[in-house]
Amino acid sequence: MNTSLYIAKRYLFSKSSNTTINVITKIATVGVIISTMALFIVLSAFSGLKTFNYQFLNTADPDLKITAVKGKSFLETADLVKILKNENIIQFSKVIEGHALLDNNGKRTAVTIKGVDANYIKVNAMDSTINIGEWITKDYKNGVVIGYAIANKIGAMPNSFQERLKIHVAKPGKGQITMKSFKSVAAQTVGIFRLTQEMDATFVFMPLELTQELLNYSENQISAIEIKLKNAVSSEKFAKTLQNSLGNTFNVVTRHQLNATFYKMLNMENLFAYLIATLIGIIAFFNVIGAIIMMILDKRANVKTLFNLGLKIKEIKKIFYLQGILLTLLGLVVGLILAIILIVLQNKFELFMITASLAYPVEFHFINLIIVIATILGLGFIAAFIASSRVSKKLIS
Repeated sequence: MNTSLYIAKRYLFSKSSNTTINVITKIATVGVIISTMALFIVLSAFSGLKTFNYQFLNTADPDLKITAVKGKSFLETADLVKILKNENIIQFSKVIEGHALLDNNGKRTAVTIKGVDANYIKVNAMDSTINIGEWITKDYKNGVVIGYAIANKIGAMPNSFQERLKIHVAKPGKGQITMKSFKSVAAQTVGIFRLTQEMDATFVFMPLELTQELLNYSENQISAIEIKLKNAVSSEKFAKTLQNSLGNTFNVVTRHQLNATFYKMLNMENLFAYLIATLIGIIAFFNVIGAIIMMILDKRANVKTLFNLGLKIKEIKKIFYLQGILLTLLGLVVGLILAIILIVLQNKFELFMITASLAYPVEFHFINLIIVIATILGLGFIAAFIASSRVSKKLIS
């Protein structure tokens, strides 16, 4: 039996005399390498895109947002302010949101206006997104900051003497809609921000007091309160605590809840990318199955010798099963090394670009490494099992 096992190992690691089989085996190994690289690079790319998109969300959206359960606005009371004076809250900002019509020298577009106070940029770093001009300050009572797409559409520029910017909001009531149906205020563009395509084409930021005047709100009437928490504080846990303190007249939501659809979309895209890359891997592993089967057929006489020496069919199957696993492990190790090198080079030298100034974001995560190893080994085990099952008494008879 020891002699037969020694011979079996020799045949396991020896090259086939058939050149075609050796070529097919090499092709199968390269297929595993490419599949491993593709899967790891895809997962690393989506990890980078996630972080890249989360940066935009972290800039535009607060950790927590308080809104009224009923109605579009609520009153800021002393009790509410007292609750917000919590050691876990770094800053909070009062905001008002509404729909309006923006008009600049007859060029009009529908926008969402967002009235903000001086604390707003301490909660959301929107001042860092200013592309031209500056953020709203006390020096500009009627100053507004508009999105890049809006500015292009209506031809607005910061501090332009030719600009005649007006913001129109529909008055409550019924009947035919004319310009008399709107309440208007004159404004001046002081800055243009650039963040995401959707925000650039939607939002106009303006002083809270000007928004209250435009919407006929009282001095302490607002739409929402946006909150910035300490870094160590869990927004989900604190949201529940704050919700209990505020009662059922208010609704407290986290950044994740505000962008639930966006997060789901990212996760679905990541899942589909993984499935597509895995499908490519499955196709590649058909080569592994084919290579092992051809190796079995090529070494048919040797298999018969091993059987006559006392090896059981089950033990012979294990030999070819192990060969399939070794082929998979070789492709996995080489593929991972090459993929990791490529990820490192991309981060350091920006080899692949989305635009002329923006490199494609990729990130190395151990969870992606584990997913790739588990997926490729799983496919390898299945391929080796299917191929080795071709060994039977009928084959050697």
